[in-house]
Amino acid sequence: MRRPVALRLNAALATMALAAATGVVMSMPEASAATGTATGYATQNGGTTGGAGGQTVRATTGTAIHAALCGRASSSTPITIEVEGTINHGNTAKVSGNSCNTADGVIELKQISNVTIVGVGGGAVFDQLGIHIREASNIIIQNVTVRNVKKSGSPTSNGGDAIGMESDVRNVWVDHATLEASGGESEGFDGLFDMKDNTQYVTLSYSILRNSGRGGLVGSSETELSNGFITYHHNLYENIDSRTPLLRGGIAHIYNNYYVKLNESGINSRAGARAKVDNNYFKDSKDVLGTFYTDAAGYWQVSGNTFDNVTWSTPGSENNPAGPNPQSNTTVSIPYSYNLDAASCVPDIVTQTAGANKGLQVSNGNCSPQTPTPTPTTPTPDPTTPTPDPTQPSGTNLSIGAGSDGSGKAGGTSFGNVRDGDMSTYWSPAGSTGSISIKWASATAVSRINIREASGSEGSIGSWRVINGDTGAVLTSGSGAGVIAVPRTSLSKITFEITGSTGTPKIAEYETYAG
Repeated sequence: MRRPVALRLNAALATMALAAATGVVMSMPEASAATGTATGYATQNGGTTGGAGGQTVRATTGTAIHAALCGRASSSTPITIEVEGTINHGNTAKVSGNSCNTADGVIELKQISNVTIVGVGGGAVFDQLGIHIREASNIIIQNVTVRNVKKSGSPTSNGGDAIGMESDVRNVWVDHATLEASGGESEGFDGLFDMKDNTQYVTLSYSILRNSGRGGLVGSSETELSNGFITYHHNLYENIDSRTPLLRGGIAHIYNNYYVKLNESGINSRAGARAKVDNNYFKDSKDVLGTFYTDAAGYWQVSGNTFDNVTWSTPGSENNPAGPNPQSNTTVSIPYSYNLDAASCVPDIVTQTAGANKGLQVSNGNCSPQTPTPTPTTPTPDPTTPTPDPTQPSGTNLSIGAGSDGSGKAGGTSFGNVRDGDMSTYWSPAGSTGSISIKWASATAVSRINIREASGSEGSIGSWRVINGDTGAVLTSGSGAGVIAVPRTSLSKITFEITGSTGTPKIAEYETYAG
């Protein structure tokens, strides 16, 4: 049986001979979505919303993540993938499909858009397995840990990067992540957060980067200058040798980060890069800002930073530290609004909020933590969106003679009961939430539906969404059963998804009308 909306995961899993034995788990959780909204440069170029407005699935293996991507109607159909458990080489296989391009041994977000990956429950840990974003846009990664990804030794993944972006990537927000290694390049590790080959409009916020030789780079060489518009804020960099970050060309905004034990160098602006460096706190570190290991100069604008037990090396032909008294040598205009915490409180606020499994707290702009409002997976109905109309629709009930399916059914109920014209028979989901669809052999115009509850269950249906089953688009959302107007749409499948209930939902009839 196919799942509703755009996922059609069972078909994808069957194709790949995946089942319970592989650890694939897909579900429709009651609460979902990333928390808060994107900040920094990820708000530009149209913004970053990830999978908002699309289907939500639960995955406990890397294979399940790939299957969710491959089960979409298209490579741009929005999806939120809630991840719980440990993702590793043993449970991450390639899955094929028209809406994906995946690979073994790496979470591959390639040639896709409109995706959120968010850790839930007991946490999501990507163990020795990296996340690769390539030829992709509008991606959110939140509340995950990625650790010990290697480029040499065994096992290897993602070129040794915890999170790596390359090849025409746009609009990525990585938030409340913990990215960590157990050594430097000699131990087989590379960067924790790398961007190259035309990657732009990225924000890294409230994250921990630690115990690595390399924090991250922007640009792979002195001549590869197509990257930029990157924001780093409220992150903890701890026990990092260098690259916090390394900037080659482009613009970066670096504010309210806490740097502890940068062993060789920190923010390395070179090859014409310009960095705005505001209200950061640097502690017990060396050469935290400047141009290092090259004679290709970079630039910085500094204000409000605190340098606590920071040492500076002597300038040389390929070594131009900004200190011991850093001064601005450029100006950078920032196109978005933001609130600066005072540098003096940065250690405290970053320690409380940064990293995975910290409750997704953020600063309120006055050095105090707060929990942001969850970002809904479906758009809030526009005030002009029609609400349920008590008037019985006129015309032909298009559900009679059509087909139907759903996400699951309670014992003794049937999908076909919602289109048989009999109010004494009904469908109930297997749990408190679920979805039921009406489908036709060819595209059919629908502008109104009528959800009629069985006798004795009136009022049990709480929140719901009406979804175009062909594309995954949310047509409208609301609460309570009855007549619901939707934008007139020609489709072959229309899904009524119950996302909340106060009892056991019982739908006797799911009527559909053209007018």
